[in-house]
Amino acid sequence: MRAGLLLSVVLAAWLAIAWAARTPYQQILHHSRIRGRHQGPNVCAVLKLIGTNRKYLPNCKLWYQRKICGKATVIAYECCPGYEEVPGEKGCPAALPLANLYETLGIVGATTTQLYSASSNLSAEITGPGSYTIFAPTNEAWASLPAEMLDSLVSNVNIELLNALRYHMVNRRVLTDDLKHGTSLPSMYQNIDIQIHHYPNGIVTVNCARLLKADHHATNGVVHLIDKVISTTTNSILQIIEIEESLETLRAAVAAAGLNNLLENEGQFTLLAPTNEAFEKIPQETLTRILGDPEALKDLLSNHILKSAMCAEAIIAGLSVETLEGNMLEVGCNGDELTLNGKPIIANKDVIATNGVIHFVNELLIPDSAKTLLELGMESDVSTSIDLFRQAGLSSHLTGNERLTLLAPTNSFYKGQTPSADRNLLLDHIIKDQLSSKYLYHGQRLETLSGKQLRVFVYRNNLCIENACIAAHDKRGRFGTLFTVDKFLTPPVGTVMDVLKADDRFSTLVAAIQSAGLTETLNRPRSFTVFAPTNEAFQAMPQGELNKLMGNAKELANILKYHIGDEILVSGAVGAVVRLKSLQGDKLEVSTKRNVINVNKEPVAEADIMATNGVIYAMNTVLQPPAVRPNERSDEPADPALEIFKHASASSQISQRSARLAPVYSRLLSRMKH
Repeated sequence: MRAGLLLSVVLAAWLAIAWAARTPYQQILHHSRIRGRHQGPNVCAVLKLIGTNRKYLPNCKLWYQRKICGKATVIAYECCPGYEEVPGEKGCPAALPLANLYETLGIVGATTTQLYSASSNLSAEITGPGSYTIFAPTNEAWASLPAEMLDSLVSNVNIELLNALRYHMVNRRVLTDDLKHGTSLPSMYQNIDIQIHHYPNGIVTVNCARLLKADHHATNGVVHLIDKVISTTTNSILQIIEIEESLETLRAAVAAAGLNNLLENEGQFTLLAPTNEAFEKIPQETLTRILGDPEALKDLLSNHILKSAMCAEAIIAGLSVETLEGNMLEVGCNGDELTLNGKPIIANKDVIATNGVIHFVNELLIPDSAKTLLELGMESDVSTSIDLFRQAGLSSHLTGNERLTLLAPTNSFYKGQTPSADRNLLLDHIIKDQLSSKYLYHGQRLETLSGKQLRVFVYRNNLCIENACIAAHDKRGRFGTLFTVDKFLTPPVGTVMDVLKADDRFSTLVAAIQSAGLTETLNRPRSFTVFAPTNEAFQAMPQGELNKLMGNAKELANILKYHIGDEILVSGAVGAVVRLKSLQGDKLEVSTKRNVINVNKEPVAEADIMATNGVIYAMNTVLQPPAVRPNERSDEPADPALEIFKHASASSQISQRSARLAPVYSRLLSRMKH
């Protein structure tokens, strides 16, 4: 039994290795055979575009989508390469007869190529001894040639047609195993190279002509059917740019950016060549700026160069390709049109060069790295904020060459409100350095154009600058970086105690803090989160409980410490539930529900009141620790605490007006007289 199990494991491993060793073309051919096997032996399933003669071997994804470039297909069945039907039998049980190359052209249906081989005297060569590979255009491929081109070939049969056919040939047997991506094969016409591309989706191209049926063996070679008549190419990408009138502006830009050597050297690139029209579509000011900045210009052009050659025929579904700039472009198709990032902007495709392929595009693909902060913002989900910066007269900072980082609230922040351009506030959102969020660290200090210091807070699921958290990936421009944040931030002014004293809502709390001896603590340069009960919160307490609390300094301190977390937690860092350790020792449970922050399930009245040593949340409830020990209470507060309480209560107009709190103050003051 163990031996059988071991044999199964070895067999499975061998099959996995054998499958991995197959070329992408062989894999889709195998998949096609599996899909067609119910029709009989050696039957392949293909997807045929409705209304055309175009057929594709399907991979799994295409098979289930039943679409090619967004167009519907029908399933057709045909004999797999190398096999034919037998009358009265199911499927394609018979192997095609093995004949010489000339006869094989007729057997596989390339009768026009066969005819031209005879009329150009090529037939004598491909019927004799030798070993050749012919990439044979189909009858439809010949018929689709422009009439004047076909006439010039056929009328001069002994020279032009023969040369054209020999350019489709290689002087050795080349099977799909040997058709490696990015390789060149010397043709039999003056050894001019044929460019081979073998893509992961199984499509193989020869000078961007798609290989339809491969590996038809002959006694003296092999035939591959292709869907186009290919033409010779001896020019590099750079040379094509230099002779093409519609690329005049690109020609000058390539020279200015120092990219001549790259586009002239050996390699396999795809150039998405912007036409003169593409350059004319952008504002003159932007064009002048980029053309006058070698670094921005190089980034712009590098964003039009793909790292590998990509023929149009290989694009039968959406895929991401990387540019030399390092950006990802979404290349897709819609019928016969190629699309870039969903837009059909490719005007001409598959111009073959010795070092790649060129597609002409009629719009510029400007990368973020060549844009100003203003351009980054207007094209992002922060356009409302950008308008505010412009209204506040800050455009020069967004278009100049200062190294800056812009913190811009997302458009959704303004929903239901009318934004106003507060210049001072907006200056707090421009940082004096070009930053990247991935290099920010907890506790880092950032200086703004207004001269204020902002703190960085790093949380498990968020990155915040003060109380504004980064809501999207940053965009790095030529000189500035754009951080999209969820709200306007509040720069801290004063310590926690300073902030509480300045807000009349917290007068009772301030008096309680002073009475409990916690003033010095909350003035220290530490990090606190204070869930601050308002006067209303104290008023809501039962009178007896309030009197008892205010009369016991130790218990009062215990309760207040329970309202103070020992780190800074801004609202943007609160996920489902966050447990925050308090100075009292027990943990507070902070959560969010329907955009409302709750502490121990009690809603927060106002969040993110920033201080230099912490953050304050206004609470209309006094929180109670999990376990209150009544036996530790005392009836007599310390005299120094009463003095502080007396001073605080006397200075609080709100407390004096409160009917609920007046007895508490009266009792404490009367006790002080004794």
